[in-house]
Amino acid sequence: MTRLVVVVDSGYDSYDIERRILAPFDVEVVLRACDRDEAKVIEAVRDADAVLVRESPVTARAVAVMTQCKAIVRYGIGVDNIDQRAARERRIYVANVPDYGAEEVSDQAIALLLAVVRRVAARDRAVRAGAWNISRNEKMYRVAGRTLGLVGYGRIARTFERKMRGMGVERVLVYDPFVRDASGAEVVDLDTLCREADYVSIHAPLTPETHHLIDAGRLGLMKPTAVLVNTARGPLIDEAALIEALRERRIFGAGIDVYESEPPRPGHPLFLLDNVVLSDHNGWYSEESVAELQTKAAEEVARVLRGDPPKHWLNRWA
Repeated sequence: MTRLVVVVDSGYDSYDIERRILAPFDVEVVLRACDRDEAKVIEAVRDADAVLVRESPVTARAVAVMTQCKAIVRYGIGVDNIDQRAARERRIYVANVPDYGAEEVSDQAIALLLAVVRRVAARDRAVRAGAWNISRNEKMYRVAGRTLGLVGYGRIARTFERKMRGMGVERVLVYDPFVRDASGAEVVDLDTLCREADYVSIHAPLTPETHHLIDAGRLGLMKPTAVLVNTARGPLIDEAALIEALRERRIFGAGIDVYESEPPRPGHPLFLLDNVVLSDHNGWYSEESVAELQTKAAEEVARVLRGDPPKHWLNRWA
């Protein structure tokens, strides 16, 4: 009997990679785009043997209607949109793809950091408006010799560190409750990192414990010359507190790829600030990373259909 793998989010040009990898298992790969709508997800996954998901919520209600599902695989790293506990209770594997995109996301973090530090977006607007020779109007500071703070120390953070060391940062501070030895970086508490770092780059997962990890208090600890970069998850930062800190120039600036609510609404307060550089949650993307992501997600489904646990099994029950 043909088995069904349901993709609940659109966004890729084709699903030929998934079909090729899963062909030996007599699988039909079907796209049922749910557009982040829980009700649509519930209808889409009822008859699925496996589910591939990007942003749409796979809630306990969605898991409850799955009559034959064996695996839910996230196209990406963060799994805050999947109810892992509900899936565990039903013995449905939840897996992700943590080993892709480190080059792309770290490149994005550097691009946002440098755009803020060198005021690239503001200079672009000024030159287009006819301005010239205005360098001293807005102060800039050299990257070499600065202190980098990394909130979270996984693959992406370590790749970012490697690239930033090449640019001459002098110290690297790391806050990560699961890391004791950072191999040349200094492991510190989060308040110390916020107080001493010139650049704070966030690479932590979103969990109930990390929600608003960077709040008004920790923004208040940062230097007036500090730059905050977030390419992880929007709710890791208290966005309202960040807007106030930027508006009052209590930090130098921010580079933001992710938001508390996505996409940000028209007229969002961040859009009105000239000391923030914004992008559209595209840090993960390159043509190479898309192919890698689709391949590795499909391979996780293949492992489960073969009778094995996924390589990156998250909601373990044994």
